[in-house]
Amino acid sequence: MTFLKEGQPAPDFQGIDQNGNTIGLDMFRGQKIVLYFYPKDSTPGCTAEACNLRDNYHTLMSRGIKVIGVSADNEKSHKKFSENYQLPFPLLADTEKKIIQSYGVWGEKKFMGKTFDGILRTTFLISEDGIIEHIFDKVQTKSHTEQILDFLDEKVD
Repeated sequence: MTFLKEGQPAPDFQGIDQNGNTIGLDMFRGQKIVLYFYPKDSTPGCTAEACNLRDNYHTLMSRGIKVIGVSADNEKSHKKFSENYQLPFPLLADTEKKIIQSYGVWGEKKFMGKTFDGILRTTFLISEDGIIEHIFDKVQTKSHTEQILDFLDEKVD
């Protein structure tokens, strides 16, 4: 689990997306961001999460929310993943794990009785002024957009 807390400034980041574009936090000042970290391109859970965000992308955009994915896969892998599933948002290639580590989402995982280090599936909702509004550490891959929108709707009530 991340060491970051809600209410803290989001760590600055800069990375290259699947199209070779440089993307950084400062480019999104004045906009909400869903910054989601996922373990690996084209795996079942990561594909379900990406496709859920894709299928609800216009709803998120209508709420003023930009989506950015991050994993340790390279640009070529991201490009193939993005093209295969027509993903309309940037996927940052963090092969050196600088962004992953600055957000505290690298850690011990267990799968099928084995323990290993990897990316902990986590999403950060970052406010227009760069503050972490909410941390989703129990991401439901098939209904992640609903988790995000439910949080925003509860916040309004």
